[in-house]
Amino acid sequence: MIRVVDLHKTFGGQEVLRGINVEFETGKITTIIGGSGSGKTVLLKHLNALLLPDRGSVLVDGRDITKLGQSALNEVRQKFGMLFQSAALLDSMTIYDNVAFPLREKTKLKEKDIEQKANDSLAQVGLAGMGYKFPAEVSGGMKKRAGLARALVTQPEIMLFDEPTTGLDPLLGKSIHELIRRMHEKFRFTGVIVSHDIPEVFKFSDRVAMLANGVIIEAGKTEEFTASTNPMVKQFLQGETQGPISVL
Repeated sequence: MIRVVDLHKTFGGQEVLRGINVEFETGKITTIIGGSGSGKTVLLKHLNALLLPDRGSVLVDGRDITKLGQSALNEVRQKFGMLFQSAALLDSMTIYDNVAFPLREKTKLKEKDIEQKANDSLAQVGLAGMGYKFPAEVSGGMKKRAGLARALVTQPEIMLFDEPTTGLDPLLGKSIHELIRRMHEKFRFTGVIVSHDIPEVFKFSDRVAMLANGVIIEAGKTEEFTASTNPMVKQFLQGETQGPISVL
């Protein structure tokens, strides 16, 4: 569904992405791992053109979205949902209105149909009856659930997750992972997850790709990846400070 070809991106003279080549298979969950500051979130934001590369291509269903005009790009973005690290809820809106917002903005549904879809989405993530609350009134875990409900309410073909368990304790983090797994089983979206939760996130990932030194150094099926003999992969998975990856 998504193919990244020779992707380069520089910020302030620092080359973050130095020729990324990777594919994300239709209907599968791929987890991107790598050290802090390695460019994982930068790569993720290129997949739906929140960022545009200095050079290279991002093909979604064969269309290079880096070359599209705004109208065509907006059309492609309809395929995407995204859960940000902070959940990115609008503080001035209730949880319900946050979830209903994409339906009101992107569809011509009647309000009663929007209400049905929004409440169904909240129920799917365990927030039935909580829509009247504001983001400031709920826990971090509930914000993540609400963000996921909003991302899924339009039933996107592709879901992007930027460190979905950041700031949560291990039990809440595990519950979010379990929720993502269940939602994937239900909707069969193509999922791309940026995560540091190793090896927990591997339990529901079909594939893993590791980013280091601005490139994808290895990618493959989860079971193959975890058995990799690549010294950089082994060092990272084992959490060793000594090895080819420099630790500041």
